[in-house]
This record gives sequence, structure tokens and C-alpha cells, in this order.
Amino acid sequence: CKRDVNGVGMLYDLLRSPWLQALLKVKVTFSCKGKDFLEKKISSGIATPFCLLRTVVELLREAPQSGEIKELRRLLRSPHLKALLTAHDTVAQKDFEPTLPPLPDNIPENEEAMRIVCLVKNKQPLGATIKRHEITGDITVARVIHGGLADRSGLLYAGDKLVEVNGVPVEGLEPEQVINILALSEGTIMFKLIPVSDRPVSNQTTLYVRAMADYWPLQDPAIPCADAGLPFKKGEILQIVDQNDAFWWQARKVSDLGACAGLIPSNHLLKRKQREFWWSQPFQPHFCLKSSIYEEFGESGQRVFIAGFRRSMRLCRRKSRANRHSCHAQCSGSCYSVLAAPYEEVVRYQRHPTDRNRLIILVGPAGVGVNELRRRLITSCPQQFRSAVPHTTRVQKSYEMNGREYHYVSKETFENMVYTHRMLEYGEYKGYLYGTSVDAVRTVLAEGKICVIDLEPQGIQVARTHELKPYIIFIKPPSISCMRQSRKNARIITDYYVNIKFKEEDLQEMEESAKKMEAQFGQFFDQVIVNDDLQEASAQLLLAVHRAQDEPQWVPALWICSDTQP
Repeated sequence: CKRDVNGVGMLYDLLRSPWLQALLKVKVTFSCKGKDFLEKKISSGIATPFCLLRTVVELLREAPQSGEIKELRRLLRSPHLKALLTAHDTVAQKDFEPTLPPLPDNIPENEEAMRIVCLVKNKQPLGATIKRHEITGDITVARVIHGGLADRSGLLYAGDKLVEVNGVPVEGLEPEQVINILALSEGTIMFKLIPVSDRPVSNQTTLYVRAMADYWPLQDPAIPCADAGLPFKKGEILQIVDQNDAFWWQARKVSDLGACAGLIPSNHLLKRKQREFWWSQPFQPHFCLKSSIYEEFGESGQRVFIAGFRRSMRLCRRKSRANRHSCHAQCSGSCYSVLAAPYEEVVRYQRHPTDRNRLIILVGPAGVGVNELRRRLITSCPQQFRSAVPHTTRVQKSYEMNGREYHYVSKETFENMVYTHRMLEYGEYKGYLYGTSVDAVRTVLAEGKICVIDLEPQGIQVARTHELKPYIIFIKPPSISCMRQSRKNARIITDYYVNIKFKEEDLQEMEESAKKMEAQFGQFFDQVIVNDDLQEASAQLLLAVHRAQDEPQWVPALWICSDTQP
């Protein structure tokens, strides 16, 4: 036959292959001599894998002894295969099903309709909480935790009245005593209960939120069951699976969706807790409650604003900065938390290739290297990255070009941009105003480029809009011991040609400032990069910027809703 027409050649080679012919010989031998024997073995119930192995070996001994048959016999007679099949047979013959106790048959006829529920408790918690009814005093199931043992069984429901637990009547017992009985129970737990007449029907949709505050259930005396609580830190994404309770929701962390849900305070309850904690603290001025254009004076008498433009100048002017009363320096994270919602609803957002690029915001303490990282990123690919051109009221110099170094505007125009909220940050130096405007950012994004700016953390809220959709990266300093080595010969370089070495107090101030930024604004950070090695940090920054544009990210739901509204 022709071996190159319609795959005939491939079929010809396959049928002539030695391994296929050897396999067919084994099959023929097995069919002729072992069929009746195996049927007897199977019908007698002893055809275990190990028995079948010995039978096949016996049949192969009687077959024509080719090289393939000998190789197969050698493999089947190997001690490893025999041990594996022996272990399989031993495990397969055991019964691992739990033995449940017999149901009681002496229930009075006039007793309310009851249900007997048997659950096999291993090392996992039951996944339900109980409470005492305020009027009747009955012990009832308060809630069933999603994903827990009780929830997976489908046999316990919120509102079920407990009558007995493992044969012990619960009437007259306190909830803590019942919990102790459950905690000491191992293996099978038998509940005798009166089912709730109207089972709750859950028709809620899953909600995803970003935690805007920390929560530790073991430190909350009001939680119904501290062991069932879910601790979380600000910035973590939570999946809310149950909001039926007005005070205690059930949630999972998105990073661990396979885990059992836990209790968290509802939005209303956590907000109330934040206010109570805030008012319980000793009185101190909270400057973040003042106007956003709050002014102050340093020793030099020079006026500055909270959102100063020249961040690198702060290390060179310690005396004037020491007298500043900024919210970032003096107010704790709770000062902001009391003004904001405890949870922010978020959705998964994937930027479409035709959409504008997301704004990249770099945040970090003075001296950590934010400006240098931004400069390296832009110079690495100026066709793709660009910074927003700032505005100023100072006079244009002869070698400068309007729109290149600065946008030169009058003081009236600048102040109008401030009061109409068109400035992301602004400040005053030597009598002139400087600032980064939203219009300058829009110009870069409209050109199809990625706009990269650095902001004071107080300006984050202004930039977090559905139009800009900023991706915020926090540049964090390493430990002081690492900074002593990496910044031994480094100098503080500013736009005003100040060139001084880092001192020990500079490093301590940088570390302290970074901690305050994380404590107060960490919930807004999409990524944290530790600038221990400048080259490595630059590579991480480049990767993070591309990830922000190309991969799905969690963003506030309002950003997407605003885009879809007519």
C-alpha cells in the first residue's frame, strides 16, 4: 500500500510497532486462558487488585516468552507495585463511615414537632452561634456561619430552638454553658431541636468591599462570639456573604475564599464604634477638620500650606517644619476614620485598550527616593510615560517655555483653580504659588500616555475620581539599619540645588513619617514598594505600572457606576 496517502503510512507503522503487537499477545493469552478463572474470582468476591496481579503473573508465565512478556512480568513482580496494591486493598476493605447513634423512639405524642440532627464534628468549629431569647428564655440558633459545618449540612437554621445537646437538656442553662458542652464534644454531636416555623430565605447578592479601618474581634467585647470573628486590616478586600443581621455581617477575605466566613461589624456598627473611640480620647486639636486651605506660619514667618509643593525642601528646613501643625503630623489615623465610611464598595475593573490610561500616583516620605524613581521611569520610555507640567505664578525666565517647565498663570487664575477644586496639590514658596492641576493630568492622558506624578498623601482623596482612576503606589523606606548602608554616601538633592548628606535624624524622621502615612492612608495604597535597592525598586515600579494598566484591579464601585450612567 502507499504509505503517504491519507494517513495510511502512519496506521501501517502503528500496527507494526513492537509494543502494540506485544500488548495484543498479552490480550489474546489472557482472553483464552484466564477468562473463566477471573470470572470465578470476581463472582466469589475475592478479585482484589492484588489477587488479579498474581493471576496475571501466572498467565504470563504460560505465555510465549518474548522480551516484552518478560519485561511486563518483571514490572508486575516488583515489590513496590505489590506493596502499593496491598495497601490499597487494606484501605478499601475498611469502613470509614461515622457510626451515628440510634434515634430515640420514646418521644411523647403531644410534644411539638421536633427534629433530630446528628453532625460529625472533627477539628473544625461547628459554625453556628446561639443566644437566649429575650422573652421566652429559650436557647436558639442565632446565626449559621456561611461555609461552616452547620451550613454545609443544611440541617441547622437561624431561629431553631435547642432542646437537648448530646442528651443533655438545655432548658435553664446559660448560652455559655451550652457552648461549653459543644466545645467538649468530640465526634458525633446530636441536637434535639424544634425547627423554626419560617426559615429565612437569603436572596442577597454578594458584595465586595475594601476595609477602611482595622478590626480585631478578640479586642471587641460586643461581638457575639469572638472565635467566630474575622480580623482584618485596612486596605484588605472582603466578600460580604450575609447582611441579614443589622449589626453583624458575615464575610470572607478575597485572599482566602475557601475559608469559612466570619463575623464583622456592619457598616453602621463599625461607624458607631469609631465615633465612640474617637470621642473617648483626650482632647487635642484635630486639624484635618479645618478648611483644606488652612494656613500656618513657621519661625521664618513664611506662609506655607499643608499640601506643600516642594516636598524635598522639608529636610532642609527643619525649624519651620517643626512648628507646622499639619494633620499628618499630629492627628492619628482614627481622626480620618471617623469622617469616612468603614467600608468602601469595590468591583473588579479591567481597563479596555481603548480607555484612557490610569493615573499613576507615587506617595512616600521625604528622602525615600520618590522623585528619583519617577524620573527613572519617565526617562526609561518618554514616549510612554510623562509627568504633569505644574502651574506657577512666578515670572517666566528667559530660557523657559510656557507649558514645558511650568504653566505660567496669574495669581487670580491660580486661586480660582484652587477654589474650584482643580488643583491636586499646591503650595507657596518665596511669595509664588506652585501646584499640580487636574487639567495638566488630563492633557497627558488625552495624548495616550501614562501620567506619573508624586503627591502628598493628603491629595489622594482629591485625585480618587472615576475620571482619573488612579493607581496609588507607596514607596516605603527599608529599616534604619539598611538605610545606614544604602544611603551612606547619598545626598538630598532638590530643585533648589541643596546638596546635603543624610543624617541619623533624617533616617529616623523618614521611618516615622512612613509609619504615619501607612497608618492614616494605607487603605488607599494599591501596592507598596520598599526602596532598599534603587535598581530593584525601579524594576518593581515598572512592573506595577504595567500591571495597573493591563490586569484586573479592585476599584471603587462608584468609578464604574459613574462611567455607565447616561
